[in-house]
Amino acid sequence: MTLLNKQVFVCLDCEATGLNIGSDRMVEFAAVKFSFEKGVIDSFETLINPEMTMPEESFNIHNISDEMVADSPTVEKVIDDIFDFVGKHIIVGHGINFDIDLIGAEAKRIGRESKIRFNQIADTLRLARLYGDSPTNSLEFLRKHFNIEEEGAHRAMNDVKVNIQVFRYLTDKYRTLDQIMTILSHAILMKKMPLGKHKGRLFKEIPVNYLTWASKQNFDRDLLFSLRQELKKRRNENTFDKLGNPFSDL
Repeated sequence: MTLLNKQVFVCLDCEATGLNIGSDRMVEFAAVKFSFEKGVIDSFETLINPEMTMPEESFNIHNISDEMVADSPTVEKVIDDIFDFVGKHIIVGHGINFDIDLIGAEAKRIGRESKIRFNQIADTLRLARLYGDSPTNSLEFLRKHFNIEEEGAHRAMNDVKVNIQVFRYLTDKYRTLDQIMTILSHAILMKKMPLGKHKGRLFKEIPVNYLTWASKQNFDRDLLFSLRQELKKRRNENTFDKLGNPFSDL
């Protein structure tokens, strides 16, 4: 049994040219190795030359320009440093599957195998859904919710520093690592729709035809589970109403 405060984690974040894993490239990587008992153990960050032009919409988010990465190393030159730093530690991050998939895609593009694809992960987005008391589960809203001091512009290392503090708040009631891993092994029942035209609405307020459509989309595990649970609840309620009213079909 590993006590949570003694466990060593690596919190990481990537900035990229966009959100398409297949075609976009990593432009910045940052990570901090830490434990709750010892604090920051080590850190690593680097800009990366994506060998493509930075889209304006991405620049507007992270403010990383073509000029800033022009003399930076390509991913081929830093990928081993990334894998060595992360090692086999548990990876912490917000919506962390995107970052892990992006690193994996970059490795595959240069004919390498991702050495971190089997690491255990603790996704603070999923932990925030479980926590349930923040009106929005974005990292920025969680920062404000927990009164965490702002680290500065939206850059990888700034996000990592905030993410570590958010992780501490979200895991405050847990004593062991096993408790967290067990909870995260199950789908999490969400309270509100996190995206789309019904974003922010309680699932019980969303029309059944939209729930049915959304339940067939390529959403993440927690969202699909929540949509399907609401649909199941509606079907059970309709069945109960019919049983309670013998004239309902007349």
